[in-house]
Amino acid sequence: MNEVLNAIEQRRSVRGYEDRALTQEQIDALVKAALESPSARNAQPWHFSFVTDQALLAQINAEILKNSGLTDREIFYGAPLCVFLSADRENSWGPVDCGIAVENLALAAHGLGLGSVILGMPRAAFAGQRRAEFEQALKIPQTHDFVVAIAIGVPAMSKEAHEVFPGKVDFVR
Repeated sequence: MNEVLNAIEQRRSVRGYEDRALTQEQIDALVKAALESPSARNAQPWHFSFVTDQALLAQINAEILKNSGLTDREIFYGAPLCVFLSADRENSWGPVDCGIAVENLALAAHGLGLGSVILGMPRAAFAGQRRAEFEQALKIPQTHDFVVAIAIGVPAMSKEAHEVFPGKVDFVR
């Protein structure tokens, strides 16, 4: 099977990580993969915040729980790295481009032998009173809004592939 298709088939959403920091080489490879993502008209409307500060992630986690009504949940699953993607709010394709970039990061992580999980829940941290504080801490440009995040680390667990539903595909010819 094709190497890329094999990676897509084998990649899993990992919700448990070893307590081990990523190497600078791994982080540099992930940055490269993020920046090489395609975007509409090559506008590159995104900003990537690579976060290893566990205290900051804990504060964001607490705000997510507070604003979403959830209790006692680790949104980042103990990952040593979380990347927050934000997009220029004036670019209508920004959220789509961030979606493409986050998949690049997920596949790059898999290719490096790491695990990842794409996260939408952090949006709740930017819906409350601490939004500006978190945007500043994450160095999100003032012209951008949070779109999606991805937790990345050395997997401490594995799981079976999710069920696929071929009936969700139609061919129009």
